[in-house]
Formats: sequence, C-alpha cells, structure tokens
Amino acid sequence: MQRIKRIEQSTAVGKTAKLLETIKSQMGVVPNILGTLAQSSAALEGYLGFSSSLNNGELSPQIREQIALGTAGVNRCDYCASAHSLMARNAGVSQQEIDGNLAGRSGELRAQSALTFVSRVLTERGNITDEDLADIRDAGFSEAEIVEIVANTVLNVFTNYFNHIARTTIDFPEVTTKNLNIV
Repeated sequence: MQRIKRIEQSTAVGKTAKLLETIKSQMGVVPNILGTLAQSSAALEGYLGFSSSLNNGELSPQIREQIALGTAGVNRCDYCASAHSLMARNAGVSQQEIDGNLAGRSGELRAQSALTFVSRVLTERGNITDEDLADIRDAGFSEAEIVEIVANTVLNVFTNYFNHIARTTIDFPEVTTKNLNIV
C-alpha cells in the first residue's frame, strides 16, 4: 500500500495545480510518482527542473535511460525499473539491452562503460578511484558527459529512494528487480 498520498490533479491548488497541469499536457497523464511528489511543490518543481535540464544535456536519451535502469537495478526500485523500461523502449533500446541494463550489463561497449561507472558511483558512494575515471574517459566520455552521468545517477537515486519510502503504486507495465544478479 502506498504510504504517501498522491495529489490528484482535480484537487490540486496553486503552484501544484499548475505543475500537474503542465505534466498532464506534456505526458498525457500524471504518473503516480509525480502525483506523489506533488505533496511538495518545491520537490516536484526541483525534480522537473533538474530532469528537464539533463534532458537538454550532452548524453543521448538512450544512455540516460540506461543509466536510470542501472541505478534502479542497483537500488532495487521496481517503480523506476518499470517506468524506465518503458521509456527506454520508447527511446529505441532493445528489450534484451533493457534486461541487461537493469543488471548492470550492456552489449554495447560505451553503454557498458557508463553502467560500470554508475555502479561504482553507487556502491562506493561517490568515492571512486582515479582508475574508474580513467576507464570512463577511455570509453570516450567527455568531462561534460561524466558530470552528466553523475547528475543522472543522483537524480535517479532520489526517485528510487522516494519510491521506496512512499511505496509508490506502479502505474507502468511492471518490472521487478527482485531476482537480478547485479554485476
């Protein structure tokens, strides 16, 4: 059962109503996570702003989704695994790749390098080695892209942890992280 109540667009007021209206106009629906984040218009606005900024960054939509999948896998967030599996498919990532990404694996060298880096950032809580940075650079990622990998990882940690705390009801085709063998 969801532990933090979702704000419905029909009952929202003020800034929250405007934010939910914008989400609905852009996405066609207000996903449960965003309706639940709407309990704090500041948190919702912050999330939307950070996400929007990263969407306009150097990383491709595919690699951003692969980072989200890898983060969801490490953090065992079924809500984000479900949401980002759908978004990754919509961004052109194959189902085989999506399944691997959740476990920290990729058949593409560049994506594998990003997923390995993300896993190191998460498991080492940001205390990565010089070798970790050298490896991601050797894979062809620029300094800007490395910064964005970290930013995307942190943004996804926020949503993963929020979903764990709220127990957000999954409103996407459900994907489980329960039996993943994380690399």
